[in-house]
Amino acid sequence: MSSNGTAPITPERIQQFAWGYVPPLVIEAAIRNRVFDTLDKGPATVAEVSAATGSSERGLTAIMNVLVGLNLLAKDAESRYSLTPESETFLVSTKPSFMGGLIRHTSEHLIPRWLHINKIVETGLPVSAVNQEESGSAFFHEFVTDIFPMSYPAAKALSDHVTAKTPAGSQFRVLDLAAGSGVWGIAQAQSSEQAHVTAVDWPGVLPITRKTVDRFGLSQRFSFVEGDLLEADFGTGYQLAILGHILHSEGEARSKALLAKTFGSLASGGTVAIAEFLVNADRTGPVAGLFFAVNMLVNTDVGNTFSFEEISAWLAEAGFVDARLLESPGPSPLILATKP
Repeated sequence: MSSNGTAPITPERIQQFAWGYVPPLVIEAAIRNRVFDTLDKGPATVAEVSAATGSSERGLTAIMNVLVGLNLLAKDAESRYSLTPESETFLVSTKPSFMGGLIRHTSEHLIPRWLHINKIVETGLPVSAVNQEESGSAFFHEFVTDIFPMSYPAAKALSDHVTAKTPAGSQFRVLDLAAGSGVWGIAQAQSSEQAHVTAVDWPGVLPITRKTVDRFGLSQRFSFVEGDLLEADFGTGYQLAILGHILHSEGEARSKALLAKTFGSLASGGTVAIAEFLVNADRTGPVAGLFFAVNMLVNTDVGNTFSFEEISAWLAEAGFVDARLLESPGPSPLILATKP
């Protein structure tokens, strides 16, 4: 404590930030070298993990000790390592809750692009925009399946909410826009046998959607529409339209146009559900939403993150009423609104 009673200013946080790249890269190295999968069978020494994986004891010792420091592994007095509840749940590749794909997306797709951030800030333009079909199809084709576990809990919360408000036995048509892996529509189809989902995405992405839907045994409950969101024929008469993490890459003008088009596709009384990385109205937090705004700077030509207040105003402009939040697992609550 300084003489005037205030805490001294130190460079500690700056020094921590300088090493901020270490955790995701170490976690990925552990995933690729099967550390978590090996320890899922029980506690083991570095030598035992090395024997099971073929990886070097030197390398494993270095990363496994970092993982202990990150509370992703535990280490006992006999230098036997074991999983923690967090790594056991989210970092074992055979489990449906596995989040390693998100880590791989960060290291393989995002970090190389972020290395150009100085020039991107100067120009305001990405090196390559992933919100354009020519360059974006391959980008999304590679990672939409990886982020399935990130969106599924929120998709399940939405499906539970919608099913509870839908009369039993009534036909229920769902429009899943920028469907990606199909996670949002899959959750709806799982919750109600009356639900039929129309999934819309680029031609380069829909094969992944079809494959994932088929893996869940739901192919008979899905239809697929190829094309750009502002050009594809959605059809009409849907009870639910889902925009799962797409407005941030579209930017304000395309998002407003997409919401207006979505309004036209819904039946009267239908609901639009929006998943986003929300920021507060004055853009001072949450920090994850602010990070993601820079991610949109790095990866898109017009993308951004938005507040509930901004999106609510766009919804009202499109004709929706009763914009509201639905608490759900994930980076932000879902936004719901109704077509009168």
